[in-house]
Amino acid sequence: MKNPLFYAKIILFGEYGIIEDSKGLIVPYNFYQGALKFEHSEKAEQSNFHLKNYAKYLKENFAELFDTESFCKDVEQGMYFDSNIPQGYGVGSSGALVAAIYDKYAITKIDITQNLTKEKISELKCLFGRLESHFHGTSSGIDPLICYMNIPILIQSKDDISTIGLPTANNEGKGAVFLINSGAPGETAPMIHIFFEKMKKEGFRKTLKEEFIKYNNACIENFVKGEYSPLFSNLQKLSVWAFEHFRPMIPQKLIDAWKTGIDTNTYYLKLCGSGGGGYVLGFTQDYETAKNHLKDFQTEVIYKF
Repeated sequence: MKNPLFYAKIILFGEYGIIEDSKGLIVPYNFYQGALKFEHSEKAEQSNFHLKNYAKYLKENFAELFDTESFCKDVEQGMYFDSNIPQGYGVGSSGALVAAIYDKYAITKIDITQNLTKEKISELKCLFGRLESHFHGTSSGIDPLICYMNIPILIQSKDDISTIGLPTANNEGKGAVFLINSGAPGETAPMIHIFFEKMKKEGFRKTLKEEFIKYNNACIENFVKGEYSPLFSNLQKLSVWAFEHFRPMIPQKLIDAWKTGIDTNTYYLKLCGSGGGGYVLGFTQDYETAKNHLKDFQTEVIYKF
């Protein structure tokens, strides 16, 4: 039996700010994917072990919502999550797993193909947040939501989430949105802890609200409309702000590259997910020039314009 594939996701805009009710723009990233399968191998054994723990978690907390009997039985028979989504890279490895399990074992699934209302999306997000909290301690539910729906999502606020169309990519364009590999995974929980520690300070809360959220929301508006000149003006401010206030979340290897982008105005970097490691997002109006500055790093284009 062929199981559905679930793809990675990328938070283009809204990391951390989503927690404080800023806007967010999240897109599927089909380069990475995962599916539930049966196989006996070393890789399968490791994944199967994690699924056993998760099956226990579902049985204890969500027995009324899931066919936990079938899930536990399949896990005992060697089921695993076959995935090339890198873990700890901010692209939704646990989100794709949660989406796959919901799709296969939820007793009453919310149908996303018919009459998809904001209420249904909100209900799904809430449930997915509870399901994914097993992996990170806390979860907004956004990652599994985008992995499950596989369409771009615009977050206006915590309770206002909808699907959205994006400008058509231009594969011949010079501009690009790209990923930079920091070379090592990051851990979500410690980064979230740093953020909440910062939120205890009034000065940080003020600058987050008056500057970060303002630039973030403007970037989303510019990007969705395909207005690239104001987009890069706001990206520059966003990147400078993050360099000053999100420094502990920026992977150490990328600190200099981050500053070079700002100093030369050839590209701007921002966090991809919680940071600390994994991927960082880059935006440039001339990818070839940006690549020369970043020749020591592995880059991966996700969108051209």
